[in-house]
Amino acid sequence: MLDLDLLRSFVSVVDAGGFTRAGERVHRTQSTVSQQIRKLEESVGRPLLHRQGKGVAPTEEGERLLGYARRLLALSDEAEDALRRPDGLAVVRVGLGEDFAAARLTEALSGLARLRPGLRLDIRCDAGSSELRRAFGQGELDIAVIKRDAGIGTALASWPERLVWVASRRHGVPPDDTVPLVAYGQGCIYRARAIHALESAGRRWRIAFTGSNLPAVQAAIASGFGIGILVEHSLRDDLRILQPEEGYPPVPPSELAVMLQPGASPAVRMVAEQLAESCAEERPEAA
Repeated sequence: MLDLDLLRSFVSVVDAGGFTRAGERVHRTQSTVSQQIRKLEESVGRPLLHRQGKGVAPTEEGERLLGYARRLLALSDEAEDALRRPDGLAVVRVGLGEDFAAARLTEALSGLARLRPGLRLDIRCDAGSSELRRAFGQGELDIAVIKRDAGIGTALASWPERLVWVASRRHGVPPDDTVPLVAYGQGCIYRARAIHALESAGRRWRIAFTGSNLPAVQAAIASGFGIGILVEHSLRDDLRILQPEEGYPPVPPSELAVMLQPGASPAVRMVAEQLAESCAEERPEAA
């Protein structure tokens, strides 16, 4: 059996890039950590690290072991966390926006709950990121997957999202001096970006349609109610991107961020990392 204590030191050495910094993380001396790595290598019968001066890098065998080591340590931490609770359950409160609570995210969370009998997920799906930000800021959520201005704060993981002006492919741009906007409700970052961009360009505007979710906004634009701002990868075949020469200036990108409360438990961190992995798989162009 693999010794979890040795695996923890191994992961720390790889993440820290050396024995000294790894020792600080696991509260051991450099020589003790070095001895633990040698003991682990002896137990698996393979060299796990390339020593490169003061630094280290995993060997091919070390890379293979690293993924298993992280999973074993996460499962151990989860079990310990669950047993400390009187009811034996680790409750994780997650907030997702309606427009990106996609099948991959919900399936990933559902599968995680089935594989972890000591885990109970409390999922909240909301129409806008503003309400999720408020709930997360007040401690009502352990994890929130939100859209926000790029680089405004820390996050477990984040991805840039290119915003574009969109019109109906069939109906085109409504012939109106006052731009008819299709948008989400108050507090939406896309709505604010659209209004700011039009006013900065000296264009008049009006709200023609307010949608509570992505399908509603997509359908309204496709039906010719007006134009709007969407993330580029959410375009449908019946929509087209408006170009700057048509009078619609480029819009600064937003970002999708996985937010995690400080001091999160191992169970919460595990769920957040699963969400981050699923988000990354849905956005290969941003990787």
